[in-house]
Amino acid sequence: MEKRLNLCEADNVEVTTLVDNYSDVLLPGNQTIIRPPLAREGVIPKNTLLAEHGLSLLVKVRVKEETHSIVLDTGYTNVAVPHNLKYLGLTLEDVEAIVLSHGHMDHVGAIKEIIDLTGSGTKLIMHPDAFHSRSIQFPSDQLLSFPEFPSKDKLKKWGAEVVENTKPLLLGNNSILVTGEIPRITSFEKGMPGALIKQNGKFISDTFKDDQSIVINLGNKGLVVISGCAHAGIINSVKYAMALTGQKNVCAVIGGFHLSGAVMEPSIEPTIKEMKKMPLQIISPMHCTGFKAISRFAEELPDAFVLNSVGTRIIL
Repeated sequence: MEKRLNLCEADNVEVTTLVDNYSDVLLPGNQTIIRPPLAREGVIPKNTLLAEHGLSLLVKVRVKEETHSIVLDTGYTNVAVPHNLKYLGLTLEDVEAIVLSHGHMDHVGAIKEIIDLTGSGTKLIMHPDAFHSRSIQFPSDQLLSFPEFPSKDKLKKWGAEVVENTKPLLLGNNSILVTGEIPRITSFEKGMPGALIKQNGKFISDTFKDDQSIVINLGNKGLVVISGCAHAGIINSVKYAMALTGQKNVCAVIGGFHLSGAVMEPSIEPTIKEMKKMPLQIISPMHCTGFKAISRFAEELPDAFVLNSVGTRIIL
């Protein structure tokens, strides 16, 4: 059992989607869900936000007079996130760290560009397994290789301070928790069948030890858990966040839940069953969650469900 961490209570958290799989300029918003404006000075622009099969989130946490900012993941390409930042009028000068949820290409594509925008010396928080080569083998025996992750030397050359973590890590003056490796305790969350990782010169089954999430503590309201792909299982991720902090309530679960595709779909209903036990104010499944799973979350948790879109800002 991990020692409980002193994750301080935050006054609020803002999560802005820099890139996701989906973009819709007509979605309604409210005081909690802020959508990007359709027009500027009364004119609808010809330019627009870009979506891609990737995820990148700007997370800002306010504790009293302090605000701490991190970027979780950097999308698939080096095009969408920089473009969307410029379109939204956002800068990353105050970002204290870039956190990688894991080493897949759809989460690391704009690392160099984000380092450039945050400035040399920015901490890059990542599990050491992210450096390993990866592949996926389909039931037909077709084997596909993933793009290689940048080397440590290249990351340092780009200006990053590489911080390799396997254990939980506190950032932002103890206001943001990076979980590190997540224990697998549920029976229905089985990772990503067919995924392979190269270790000691051999490809073996990939258990995604590098999968990690972000946690913020909103005190009596509960925890905010933000995942990248949740290859460890989104329920495993939430339960570990609760164990690390001692918090019994979870008010928001945001990010990719990796429930897309026939192999993963059997996990949809047990995941929903567990989510319905929580006093959720917000559930916003993104990226790799998949249309079928997202639709079921909308049906079963209508009061908490938020359909995400590029540029959306969630305020809690």
